[in-house]
Amino acid sequence: MGRSCEVLTKLDLTVNFIGELSSIKALTHNIHLKELFLMGNPCSDFQGYRPFVVATLQQLQWLDGKEIDRSERIQALQNYPVVEEQIREQEEAYLLRRAKQKAEALRQLAEEGGNGDQKRTDKLGLGGRPSADSPATLPSSSENKNYIQFPEIQEEAHNAKKLNESEDDLDFWNKPSLFTPESRLETLRHMEKQRKEQEKLSEKRKEVKPPRTLITESGRVLNVNEAKLDFFLKDDEKHNQIILDLAVYRYMDTSLIEVDVQPMYVRVMVKGKPFQLVLPAEVRPDSSSAKRSQTTGHLVVCMPKVEEVITGSQQPTKFVKTTVDRSRGQEEQTHTRRKQVEKLEVDPNKYSFPDVTSIVQEKKHPSRRSGPEPQTAPNEEDPRFEDNPEVPPLI
Repeated sequence: MGRSCEVLTKLDLTVNFIGELSSIKALTHNIHLKELFLMGNPCSDFQGYRPFVVATLQQLQWLDGKEIDRSERIQALQNYPVVEEQIREQEEAYLLRRAKQKAEALRQLAEEGGNGDQKRTDKLGLGGRPSADSPATLPSSSENKNYIQFPEIQEEAHNAKKLNESEDDLDFWNKPSLFTPESRLETLRHMEKQRKEQEKLSEKRKEVKPPRTLITESGRVLNVNEAKLDFFLKDDEKHNQIILDLAVYRYMDTSLIEVDVQPMYVRVMVKGKPFQLVLPAEVRPDSSSAKRSQTTGHLVVCMPKVEEVITGSQQPTKFVKTTVDRSRGQEEQTHTRRKQVEKLEVDPNKYSFPDVTSIVQEKKHPSRRSGPEPQTAPNEEDPRFEDNPEVPPLI
């Protein structure tokens, strides 16, 4: 440790079953080590424990949370040879004591294993056969009228077993325990045994839920939301479709979602939990689509509606009749147009030529010139007319 942890400044070895105090000499190379904790270890009970540590690790400034002053260090260095001999003797005694403790722990463990096998053998009886005290040897109801009391006997046996277990557990925790690694392992094994027994009891008490009913025996589809997800159903009349927005978990993998669209309902399995909803109108499953939002993670299912639904036998007849009426109306319109075209021909007896003068008199076009209007020649009948022979006639 001294060569691999050169910058180590603090080391806490509290309650680590350290009995060889001389092993701290390996920390002499950690020149930056300033604080050390060894409380709770067997070596901390040795006589001369603190002077030995202070004299061995001269770079320390704190030991077990207590500061080391200069006078204490000088005194520890002066008495170091004597203290070192005392520590060596105490370590040898500790190693002998530890060897006995290990042998005792192995013997107790073997006895506990033998007692457990003996208990199981006693329950089965001699040679593995059921004993007389076992409930399995009770006669059947046809042979014994007192068989009705068998559940009561079972309940009494269960209560007695539970009482014995509680007493054993209480005795274990009240038993004086040595401060050794073996006692720590024994405590852990006892706690693990209790945990397994609790798991077995919880498994027995756990009731298997019956499968959720999605469709009744009569064929009625039920609305189910076992996953407890928020949803929004929209009837998009503009695109003639129904849109389902299901708020599935945002970071859930898409492979855990299964979508099943039927003409009258939609079913979504989210991690094995069903979500089923009855639709307000019939849809086309083959044209439906499902996709997830990249921002919210919601599942959006678009289900186009069925355009025309034939519910009776009279609707096709009406459709054919409408078609026939339309064809007849088109023929009548065509025939009428032909008659009108024949009437547009001009009768030569009534109109020999067009009257152009009347067309000109009826419609007068305004002059587009912006200047003054042109002067017209005066008429001879006008009283203000004067005939000047010198003026040439206007052509």
